[in-house]
Amino acid sequence: MEEEQERKGKNRIGDDVIIPVRCFTCGKIISDVYQDYKKRFDEYKRSINKGEKPEETPQQILDSLGIDRYCCRRMILTHVDLIGEAAPYE
Repeated sequence: MEEEQERKGKNRIGDDVIIPVRCFTCGKIISDVYQDYKKRFDEYKRSINKGEKPEETPQQILDSLGIDRYCCRRMILTHVDLIGEAAPYE
């Protein structure tokens, strides 16, 4: 279980997951903020699961990262890590 938590956000060989570098609609670079968003969102989910009030909401996380346009927000929020299914072997 601990190994699974350690690998979260990475593919089977330990590389970071692939997110598009730029927003498909406006062309803004979004790949540099994804890992930070993912880490902060996981903290948000943990506090919700414990029944505590989270420090920041997903909206506040995206605002603080400078993701203002809804097209860019869509890219971050709807990204699904499928690299493990696309390349299951080393």
